[in-house]
Amino acid sequence: MKIKEGFELREVCGEYIVVAHGDKNIDFSKVINLNESAAIMWKAVADKEFSSDDLTAILLDTYDVDKDTANADALRIMQEWKEIGLAE
Repeated sequence: MKIKEGFELREVCGEYIVVAHGDKNIDFSKVINLNESAAIMWKAVADKEFSSDDLTAILLDTYDVDKDTANADALRIMQEWKEIGLAE
């Protein structure tokens, strides 16, 4: 999986938001904000291919969490990013 071109993570007033660049990515009907964990994962994989194992490793390195929980969270965020069009 890879984050689609034209999306960028920004921190605004302590909140992490995803902004779109380019005509095909602009949808002003919603703002996509990420929690701190999702933002950490985004920053780590922003310009490269990644798998659920990559995201799981990031969560395990960052938080005191067991592997099953980290893997479930990684799979969930990948599905969410895919559903809302941020990744393919």
